[in-house]
Amino acid sequence: METHVPGDPYIIRYPEIVAVTDREGSQVELVEFFECTGGAMWAQLHYAKSPLVRSVRTVGASTRYILDPGRADLDLVGSRFAAGISGVAVEGDEIAISYIGLGGGGVGASGCRSLAGGVTRSISDPSGGGKKAGATIWLPRRERVLIGVDDTDTPEKGATWTLCHNIAKAVQDEDSRYLSHTIVQLFPVPYRTKNCVAVVCEFASRNPARLVSSFEELLSACTLSPETGMAVFRGLDPRPLLEEFGWAAKRGEVSRERLAALERGGLECVMEGRGLVGAAASIPFYTRYPEALKLCDGTS
Repeated sequence: METHVPGDPYIIRYPEIVAVTDREGSQVELVEFFECTGGAMWAQLHYAKSPLVRSVRTVGASTRYILDPGRADLDLVGSRFAAGISGVAVEGDEIAISYIGLGGGGVGASGCRSLAGGVTRSISDPSGGGKKAGATIWLPRRERVLIGVDDTDTPEKGATWTLCHNIAKAVQDEDSRYLSHTIVQLFPVPYRTKNCVAVVCEFASRNPARLVSSFEELLSACTLSPETGMAVFRGLDPRPLLEEFGWAAKRGEVSRERLAALERGGLECVMEGRGLVGAAASIPFYTRYPEALKLCDGTS
């Protein structure tokens, strides 16, 4: 039996932290992947009180913070507001995040995050005991890339959700990090295979063009259907462009002609089989699991 804890027994290293922003750098989404659920939930409660934090939510084993760039002097108080995000800056090809905390909150703000995967460099204070401590970490500036896919299987073989997940893992590299996978229930049209679902995979990327090309190459090689559709949205929030279309495809059959206006708005249609409608419709529902899975056929 081990008689000691490997490594520093008072540091929990976050597996990965990534950040995406819009083209103007006017808003940042910080995604922290965690292993210690208790620590992540505690941080959510306290970090949400920072004036730089617009919102916070849990997605799987990650915490997502929507942040405004700027700096804030946090009036920390033990137990009540013991840690927070005190700085957010978009600096060329990097995004800098500053954290600060008291006691154990200072350990999380300094040592735990400065050693996280995905951090390119950092500065941090000594922490532990009752100390006030913080850190600034620098992350690569990335863009959100959402890849929607529909119609890859046949009545005899295949499943779109498994294929998309395996392709997403295969194309992930240092430039493009695979963040999430969402199954989206669409209206059960007569020509569906069985369940009529599409899939959207989310990435944070420094090289979206290469990511999309690699995904398309593997999808083309692996799909079993001549009607496969693949659509791509690049940007922080797809809802202004695709929300109405997505709900329409959940509530009934949608005409392919409606895609033309979406292409003019920024949607990229990559593989243009019949599944393209479902592929595009899946995109606004990324990580919105209850809505994504809702069946809107009037029977339930």
